Amino acid sequence: MSEAPFCRDCLTLSARPLVERCAACGSPRLLRHKERDSLSIAHVDCDAFFAAVEKRDDPSLADKPVIIGGGKRGVVSTACYVARTYGVRSAMPMFQALKLCPHATVIKPNGEKYSKAGREVRQLMRELTPLVEPVSIDEAFLDLTGTERLHHGSPALTLARFAHKVETEIGISISVGLSYNKFLAKIASDLQKPRGFSIIGREGAADFLADKPVGIIPGIGASAQARLAKVGVTQIAHLRDVPLKTLFEALGRDSQRLSRLAWGEDRRTVNPERETKSVSAETTFETDLRAFEDLEPILWRLSEKVSRRLKAAGLAGRSVTLKLKDKDFRLLTRTRSGLAPTQLAARLFDPARQLLKASCDGTAFRLIGIGAADLCDAADADKGDLADQSVVRQAHMEAAIDKIRDKFGANAVLKGIVLRKT
Repeated sequence: MSEAPFCRDCLTLSARPLVERCAACGSPRLLRHKERDSLSIAHVDCDAFFAAVEKRDDPSLADKPVIIGGGKRGVVSTACYVARTYGVRSAMPMFQALKLCPHATVIKPNGEKYSKAGREVRQLMRELTPLVEPVSIDEAFLDLTGTERLHHGSPALTLARFAHKVETEIGISISVGLSYNKFLAKIASDLQKPRGFSIIGREGAADFLADKPVGIIPGIGASAQARLAKVGVTQIAHLRDVPLKTLFEALGRDSQRLSRLAWGEDRRTVNPERETKSVSAETTFETDLRAFEDLEPILWRLSEKVSRRLKAAGLAGRSVTLKLKDKDFRLLTRTRSGLAPTQLAARLFDPARQLLKASCDGTAFRLIGIGAADLCDAADADKGDLADQSVVRQAHMEAAIDKIRDKFGANAVLKGIVLRKT
């Protein structure tokens, strides 16, 4: 039982359970919960990650609304917390965001910078436990079971130290959720952002969940919520009372797992070997494009991006997906599967180019993307055979180009196709 709070700023443990501020430093950020020191499953989420990295690198932006995203035709990648007070949200069209907050500073995403910061945070996580399951560049699950002796403190104290270390060494803030399973840890990490640390224990989990909307359960999206609403289910408490047959009709084969989550039961373990399902890149145009000749060079540049990301991750793809979004935001995807494993830009581009050519029927597109999926280890890729010996030459050529670009920049070597006027 852990009634006495400790300070999340100076990490001092208070001798008085009802104190409202830390006696050592005066901070009100005290962490108290009677199950605090017996819980070990955490979800860590960086706060407004892209915007936080930009504010770290430019202190003049500290108190200003910052939006990370592409031009007026793009969407918001990240909005800082100042911008969010104006109603700006991730995935919102840029034109709408700028109507809500016209004085915001808009910054084009810098993937390399964010990846570097994300890797630094991930490395600090792995110093706590080998059981780190990345969810995205800026969030992960951790299992700190059995680490008390190693870190000389409970998982909660270890995580508080970790949060302080991220702020002082990397210059961004994180929010932490601590519980007895992944589902509740994820919910907890969202409760007090930014710089939050929330705990959901076993004793109060069912009551905590009861009045929450069913949409907080992973796997219950907008369409499933609409189907459940038709049978009177809008809150998690309602979900518990629905006959399993009715639940199956609304949610299908996943109904039993979702029913367990409604009671706070989650059997998933923290899996550090969780597979990346796909590697992709996309871009939104300033003006709609229709012609294949205009879209083709953009597709090549995106193929190069995906190739670089596959190489950096030591992965290769056996399928390629083309993504197009028209001016009315309708999404078109086309996939070519059963390919020889590859991480080469040219080998990704060729099937995507064929899919693009077949899709250019005069429709005006506002976005194009390419993704590699059905991933495997890079060791299995681009070996060639008697029927296709050119792949080895392509691999050597791309490796040489990659070295030049690493030394002199991404534009040191350009394929003729990208020099076309679009």
